[in-house]
Amino acid sequence: MARQQRLEMIQEIERRRNSSVICYITGDRENLNTRIAPDVIPIVYRHLEKLPDQGRIDIFLYTRGGDVITPWRLVQLIREYTGEFSVIVPFRSYSAGTLICLGADQIVMTRMGELGPIDPSVVNAYNPEDPCNPSARMPVNIEDVYSYFTLAAETTGVNCDAMSLIFSVLARKIHPLALGNVHRNYLLIRSLAKKLLGLRRFGLSPENAQMIVDNLTEKLYAHNYTISRREAMEDMGLPVFYPDVELERIIWALYDDFAKELKLAETFDPREITNEHRREFEVPAGVVESRYGRDYFIYSGLVERKIQNGENQINVDIIKQGWQMVD
Repeated sequence: MARQQRLEMIQEIERRRNSSVICYITGDRENLNTRIAPDVIPIVYRHLEKLPDQGRIDIFLYTRGGDVITPWRLVQLIREYTGEFSVIVPFRSYSAGTLICLGADQIVMTRMGELGPIDPSVVNAYNPEDPCNPSARMPVNIEDVYSYFTLAAETTGVNCDAMSLIFSVLARKIHPLALGNVHRNYLLIRSLAKKLLGLRRFGLSPENAQMIVDNLTEKLYAHNYTISRREAMEDMGLPVFYPDVELERIIWALYDDFAKELKLAETFDPREITNEHRREFEVPAGVVESRYGRDYFIYSGLVERKIQNGENQINVDIIKQGWQMVD
């Protein structure tokens, strides 16, 4: 779709919502994806600076997640420009995306809208080696570690000697400093979630805030669990808003256009880039867009075809990746 047609959809959402809209899409295309990360903060800042004085700012968000610290900084930044902040969720807004939603006064979800748990996996230098790739480290899911201790406590009862043995068994498999990192992130994610909930215009009681945090961390039992708008509103008490039929149609059409442009439903296959011996490429994998400009997250690289041991092989090197301003 042409830029002008997409602008018309953004402007129609703004008119119906009486808001300014900034779209933030992190692509989840197979073999070529992006995540919520701190490098988006100055990009969003550029768009915020161009917005007119507005009572409401809407972030149109699609993401599988990413860095859990970024939502706190991003929501704080947006609230410097508005007294009313909302998130529009056409489809997926998982993990760090759900954290952004916690800091919103309103979460506009379509029928296809989905949130997710906020129990991240952590990786550092002390994590176990990946048996399939010794140079890589295996992620450790925070809730998996705490579920291990919960299971142990339920099985053995409150027995200090038994729990000490159980901990030592785990520490032989996972470096103690990696376990310390798990505990720090366990505390961090809960602290961030409560702080984000505290930014909302309409405050929550400590009990309700704790219930939301518990539900999104330890009570869903699977990191890939998806939360529908009905469950988010009725079971978790989140401020979900159902758009009317026409607004939902426009929201979905806008998401669908981003998905087609970024080819989210297609696998990135470098063999499709060239039949030549060597060729450079640039592929967009994320976008921040408003009425006042566009920025794309671009992967730049090189595809080379080589004959090795009589076989045709393809090497792909990513030379550069990052945000680029288009207009």
